[in-house]
Amino acid sequence: MNKKWNGRNIFHKCVLVLLVIALGDFLFTGRSSSDGGGGSSFSWKEALAGKAEESVLNVWLPSFAFADRSSTQGSWFLNMLGQQVPLFAYAGSQEDGGLQTESGSTYERILLLEGASEYTESKDGDALEVPETSEGRIQLDDKMTQLLQEENQTGRPEEEESAEQEETPVPSADQFGFIRAAGRSQEYNWSYYQDFDALIKEFYAVDATTQASPARLNLDSLLGKTMAITKNPDVPQILIYHTHSQEDFVDSVPGDSSTTIMGAGELLTQILREEYGYNVIHHTGEYDVEARDYAYSNSLPAIEQVLAENPTIEVVIDLHRDEVLEGRKLVMDLNGKPTAKFMFFNGLSYTKAHGEIEYLQNPYIDDNLAFSFQMQVIANEYYPGLTRRIYLKGYRYNMHLRPRSLLIELGAQTNTVEEIRNACAPIAHILDLELSGKGLY
Repeated sequence: MNKKWNGRNIFHKCVLVLLVIALGDFLFTGRSSSDGGGGSSFSWKEALAGKAEESVLNVWLPSFAFADRSSTQGSWFLNMLGQQVPLFAYAGSQEDGGLQTESGSTYERILLLEGASEYTESKDGDALEVPETSEGRIQLDDKMTQLLQEENQTGRPEEEESAEQEETPVPSADQFGFIRAAGRSQEYNWSYYQDFDALIKEFYAVDATTQASPARLNLDSLLGKTMAITKNPDVPQILIYHTHSQEDFVDSVPGDSSTTIMGAGELLTQILREEYGYNVIHHTGEYDVEARDYAYSNSLPAIEQVLAENPTIEVVIDLHRDEVLEGRKLVMDLNGKPTAKFMFFNGLSYTKAHGEIEYLQNPYIDDNLAFSFQMQVIANEYYPGLTRRIYLKGYRYNMHLRPRSLLIELGAQTNTVEEIRNACAPIAHILDLELSGKGLY
C-alpha cells in the first residue's frame, strides 16, 4: 500500500511540475511574442507563475533553472525537456531539415543543393523578362538624338558641322560579322530607381529561397563601384570556364563540344582576344560528366589552381545555358540575326529559412552585384531586349573567387547553336564597355 501510495505521489508531483513549467513558459513566451520583444508590461500573474516555476525547478529539475530563456513560442520548454529526455531532443532535431550546425552532412547537403541546378525558367516564366516599358527609361529615338546633336552644335560654324558629319563613320561589321551598337538606344533616369521596389521590378528576379534587401541592393553602391580594369594584353586578365560543361542546345551534335556551351565559350574567348585585345584563358575542364550534383564543389579546386597560377586574372566568367519549358524560346532579332537572350545570375549566400550560410562565405558579394548590375545597364541601353532580369538565388556558385565574377546563363536548351553563337559578339562588346569604363555615363 505504501509503495502504491509513494508511486502515485511521485506521479502526481511529476504532473504538477510539468503543469507549472507549461504554464510559466506559456505566460513568458506569450508576453514576449505579443510585445514583439520590446514590451515592458509584466502582470502580477506572470510574476507569480514565474516564481512558482523557478521554485519547482530548483527542487525537482535543477538543470532547467539554469537554461537560457531567450527562446520563444514554446521552443524553450521543448529544448529543456529534450535535455531531460534525450528522445525529445532527437525527435525535435528531425523536424527541420535545415541548417543547424556545420556538420559534414549539412555541408554536403548544401553543396548538393547548390550543384543540383541554377535553372530558373520553369518556376518563373515571363517574370524573368525585362519590362518592355518603364517610367524610369528615356528612349533615345532618332529624333531626340538629332535634337541633342543640334543643341550641342548651337553656335558652331556650318563648315565645321558639315565636316564632322562627313567624318562620322558608318558602322560596319567586324571580322565576326557583328555590327556594334554605335550608341545608346535608351538611358535611365536614376532618381526614379532610388525607390527599392522600382529597382527590383526593373532589374531583378529574386528566387523564393532568398531575399533581397535595400541594404544589399543599394543603387549608389551598384553604380558607384569602379569595375574598369587597365588592359594588359601581355598577361591573362579574363578567365572563362564552365561548371556545367555538358549543357547543349536543340541542334547540338552529339560528341561535338563545339556545338555545346563549351563551343560558345571558345567563340567568346576568340572575340575578346581578336576584336578587343584581351588576354583570355578558356578553361575546358569538365565537372559534370557523370552527374551535375556536385559540379560547383568539383570545379572549385581546379579554378582556384588556374587563378593561383595566373594571379593577373581579374575577371572570372562561368558560362552556362538555362533550362526552360519546352516550347519556350529565348531569342530576339539583332541586326537581322536570330540572337539568344542571356541572363546574369548572382548568388547571395543567404536563404530565407536559415539566413547567412557561413560556410559559403563570399567577401565579394557587393562587387559581384555591382559588376552584373552595370553590365545589365549597359546591355539594356545599347541592346534593349537582349538580356533578361538579373536572377538572385541563395547559394554562392563559386563567385567568391574574384570581385569581378560573372555567372551568365546564355540562352537555353531550346535555342539553336546559331542563336547562341550570335549572342557571343554583343556579350563581348558589353563586357568591353564595362571593363574599359566607357559603358556608364
